[in-house]
Amino acid sequence: MFIFELIPQPYWQILLALLLGSILGAQREYTGKAAGLRTYSLVAVGAALFTTISINGFNQFLVDASRYDPSRIASNVVVGIGFLGAGVIILRGVRVEGLTTAAGLWVSAGIGMAVGVEMYGLAIFTTILVFGVLEFLGKFDIEEWLLHKRRRF
Repeated sequence: MFIFELIPQPYWQILLALLLGSILGAQREYTGKAAGLRTYSLVAVGAALFTTISINGFNQFLVDASRYDPSRIASNVVVGIGFLGAGVIILRGVRVEGLTTAAGLWVSAGIGMAVGVEMYGLAIFTTILVFGVLEFLGKFDIEEWLLHKRRRF
């Protein structure tokens, strides 16, 4: 008997969300950003948990199935992460810092939500894509190159 059969699916979903959030958080931790491994992991796990609860946790209380809307909790996860992201955005002089971290936390919640609704392929693909954006686009410093080109004209 496989261990997968012994542990219920929602628990595996939480573990997958933890793994995917940790991948993004480890990249941020390695680059020395404010929000790192623990923050990204917790955001992904929390989003997966709330989404799973939203889908499976209230069926016993249904009186009228036509009035059941599991997306309500998910939409509030998005709003809640917006507040968390706003807390990491800082204005220093004329520079705004923390936007990438805020966006990363937001997408980490989205990955957790995708896991919570069993869209595993989408969650994994998004994690790979976002990891690539965080890891590689920052090294090319495209924004500075574009600003430099604009200043010459």
